[in-house]
Amino acid sequence: MYKRILLPTDGSEHSLREVERAKHVLAEDGEIIILSVAIKIRKTAFHRTKDVRKINKEAVNEAEDNVKAMAACFDDSFNVRTMVKSGFPSEQINKVAEDEDCDLIIIASSGVSGIHKFVLGSVAENVLKECENDVLLIHN
Repeated sequence: MYKRILLPTDGSEHSLREVERAKHVLAEDGEIIILSVAIKIRKTAFHRTKDVRKINKEAVNEAEDNVKAMAACFDDSFNVRTMVKSGFPSEQINKVAEDEDCDLIIIASSGVSGIHKFVLGSVAENVLKECENDVLLIHN
């Protein structure tokens, strides 16, 4: 059983599948940390500052909604904490896992798709490559 489990979510249906697995492997006095990472874009010569701020704020709002939705899947008998970070998802997932001393990361093998995956690569793949923690990959 694991004492501290990190559940990254991008709000996709696939990421919600992490919840049931976490419930089965969490120690009785364990903690769940739900993390959503808002992808932060930077201003370029082609972007106005206010537009970039607006997009980044919308990304944070979406990430906040994502963690709330996943947290709602747990009843009060679970110790659940939520976090929202900005940056590259795999980097932030690994950083939080290390900083919070997580025993396990449970992550869906795929989440958002299309152009996001093309641009960012597979978050799960990058977490697996870089992480020092145990990782449970949930196949979709």
